[in-house]
Amino acid sequence: MELYVHIPFCVRKCDYCDFLSFPGFGCGADEKHRSLSCHYTDALCTELKGIMTVLKDEGIGCDTCFIGGGTPSVLDLSETEKLLKVISEGIAPKEFTVECNPGTLNIDKLKMYKDYGVNRLSLGLQSADNGILKALGRIHTFEQFRESYRLAESVGFDDINVDLISSVPGQNMANWKDTLEKVTELSPKHISAYSLILEGGTPLYKRYEEDPDSLKLPDEDEEREIYHYTKEYLEKQDYYRYEISNYAKKGFECRHNIGYWTGEEYIGAGLGAASYLSYKNALKLKAAAVKTDDENSMLRIKNTDDMEFYTASPADCAVTEEVLGKIEQMSEYCILGLRMTKGISVTGFSSRYGTDIMAKYKDIIEKYIQMGLLEKDGDFIRFTERGRDVSNTVLCEFL
Repeated sequence: MELYVHIPFCVRKCDYCDFLSFPGFGCGADEKHRSLSCHYTDALCTELKGIMTVLKDEGIGCDTCFIGGGTPSVLDLSETEKLLKVISEGIAPKEFTVECNPGTLNIDKLKMYKDYGVNRLSLGLQSADNGILKALGRIHTFEQFRESYRLAESVGFDDINVDLISSVPGQNMANWKDTLEKVTELSPKHISAYSLILEGGTPLYKRYEEDPDSLKLPDEDEEREIYHYTKEYLEKQDYYRYEISNYAKKGFECRHNIGYWTGEEYIGAGLGAASYLSYKNALKLKAAAVKTDDENSMLRIKNTDDMEFYTASPADCAVTEEVLGKIEQMSEYCILGLRMTKGISVTGFSSRYGTDIMAKYKDIIEKYIQMGLLEKDGDFIRFTERGRDVSNTVLCEFL
């Protein structure tokens, strides 16, 4: 089981962000915003205490905990301690991550993370080019990021992820190479290098609708060049790609995300947080939200995104969004599993679903093996390098 905890607050909402988050929080927040974050933290702790009670009573362990957002590091010390205390008293995750942004960290907050068992940080950088950071609506410079990184190291954090985004306005190979070089000089244990997706409703998308040329986005050929260069460069720096967009030093892969990609159950706490649970565990953890009689199904359950409702009823704010039968589960397992560099385990699929993957998806798999886009390596079916370039086309066939 994995635990995700959502903090929907940030100092400023980035121009490309469509996550459930609200700006105006942090050290410069007014009384209204401070009051809201306080009430939200109380509600979140109430929900978490209920979850922790069930986990303890049922003997269900959580291997990982990920506090994401928004920007979890905007919470003040008292709110941070309240939240961490509830989590640490309920579970002892092997991997405990907090997402942070430069400009919201200080030595006291970092020490508190350490004291309550946080052993992994994920720092949002996106680019080492200050002009690009400004164009994206980020609140920090590269120099402020580097200062936050060094501060985290000084407190004793060794397992640090750095988030990067490619194919952004004003980017070219020269400034992307510079970003990779500056980041790897710091030698983080993990690097996430995503490609920008223009999401409807964001300020960046609106600018694109008004004048596409004004964003100066890299074209498709430049995007592929950036993608391939990233892999080649990071491999030379002893990072290996274990998922389409994620690179790690050996032994420092993100266990939490691997749980998502391999179909593990997860429980989400907080505004808009999603859970993926078996029928049995859904009844225990989100009983009021369970809307199926199929005991072999998996349920995708989501908390309300209405802040007023959530703070008033944090223990009764979820609904079943999707019920996945065996066919849907197998399809999703393949789609997510193929994101991993090692691919899908044939024996793992058979053990989980009682079905031979080569029989179930014979036509699809053989078709793309013959085209050189998939390959079978021992127990695993995975993308070839060429296959990853057209992965979306292949994955759609498993739907």
